[in-house]
Amino acid sequence: MPMIVSSAFERLKRQFDAHFEQGLELGARFTVVRRGEVLFDVWGGHADRNATLPFDERTLTPVFSVTKAVAAIMVARLVDAGKLAYDQPVADVWPEFAAAGKAAVTVEQALSHQAGLPGFLDKMDPADWFDWDLICARLAAMAPMWAPGTASGYHAITYGYLAGEIFRRVDGRTLGKALAEDVAGPCGLDLFIGLSDAEFGRVAELARPKTLADFGVITDPKRAAFLTPWSAPGGRGGDVWRRAEIPSANGHATALSLAKLMAAMADGGALDGHAILSPGAVNAMRAERIHGQDLVLPFDLSWGAGVMRNSAYAPYGPNPDTFGHSGWGGACALADPDLGVGMAYVMNKQSAQLIGDERAVRLIETAYACLA
Repeated sequence: MPMIVSSAFERLKRQFDAHFEQGLELGARFTVVRRGEVLFDVWGGHADRNATLPFDERTLTPVFSVTKAVAAIMVARLVDAGKLAYDQPVADVWPEFAAAGKAAVTVEQALSHQAGLPGFLDKMDPADWFDWDLICARLAAMAPMWAPGTASGYHAITYGYLAGEIFRRVDGRTLGKALAEDVAGPCGLDLFIGLSDAEFGRVAELARPKTLADFGVITDPKRAAFLTPWSAPGGRGGDVWRRAEIPSANGHATALSLAKLMAAMADGGALDGHAILSPGAVNAMRAERIHGQDLVLPFDLSWGAGVMRNSAYAPYGPNPDTFGHSGWGGACALADPDLGVGMAYVMNKQSAQLIGDERAVRLIETAYACLA
């Protein structure tokens, strides 16, 4: 498959290439899709740390928290089908969740990081994250770390278990299995939550950041979410990690597939004739649930039902109605309903920036200049 650079996007290609010339990238891909048309799709560099394997059009990249936007879309499909409502209590579909004062926590509060369950302060084995039922039982029994509904506090890993268990209780399948059967497969998307062994050879190796992210003043919610030795699963990048379904953190994708999915969200919810969401369901998903200083991430954030909104902290271009998600190390995907545009950036040389990686921001800003 050849790279695609529409005539108006030559400036964007130069910016993409400049990142490699400046030593900012190992391997990367950036894609822009508007109303189903691929306007820009370029990749380059290497898929391994030793720089022996090309980063090509088949390379899958771990996209970490960009996975949350995909999970949000899958939950929105249940709402769209009338099987779930954003304003209903989680305990309606997951009765055990009502414990410890959580009976009134709603689905939309859980998806917008308001449930007060950003992680676990009590010591645990990082491998526990690979035991789905164990983690869900701990979350169901846990008392919130703040009054639910009063603030957001980013649920870095636990979001996936909340969204995934809500989905499983309603649908009967795991969220990753439903993604493969109902969306990725029919739409021909290289997008996975739970990777089969047959795909392992396509996955890019990560060059991890050499510095730590700046979380500001350290608090218990920040410790629980990010700053304990057990705040995330062990062996990220290993086989067990790849096979697991953790809908907050271990999605694997190409930039083209993410951009196509987000372009569909920006343009009525359909992709190549497949109705992923109705227009009303997209609007319901992206509607603001809470806006303010997050208790975990050091940003003023606006949250929809599982997606970051661009109306507060704005790393996704000039339009406040744009929504999407960023991932650890710099990956991001966005949908701009004003222009009907989806964009995605993936890479394997990670930065320590929590949101708004400078490489992604430059590419997004340049893409908008080309669209003008």
